[in-house]
Amino acid sequence: MKKLNVFFAIMFFALIFTNSAAAQEKSSFLGKWDVNVVGTPGGDSKMIINLVEKEGKLAGAAINPADNKELFAFTKVEEEVNKVTVYFTSQGYDVYMYLEKKDADNLEGSMMDMFDATATRIKS
Repeated sequence: MKKLNVFFAIMFFALIFTNSAAAQEKSSFLGKWDVNVVGTPGGDSKMIINLVEKEGKLAGAAINPADNKELFAFTKVEEEVNKVTVYFTSQGYDVYMYLEKKDADNLEGSMMDMFDATATRIKS
């Protein structure tokens, strides 16, 4: 019985350590990204995506690079290991764009699975 209690105590502390270590990891998608979407009906679209951590999750907005004003906030951001998907409303339409890691500072993906998108990290 004593061995069983020691086993459960070790498992409990291991679980706590694992959860706290995972919570401290920062997303590799955090920061500002220079995004270019090619071939939209209105022509190529350039924007800056700013991804921040809010309440332990990714959130953010798209910014107009010409005047640094917010274009729209993201309604939802989903993060996977090597992929981030942002959701937003533009001109009355629900839109999504996913970007996958090409390397640490470059992403490739698509808006609405119709328009190719690339992103480069903006280094401060």
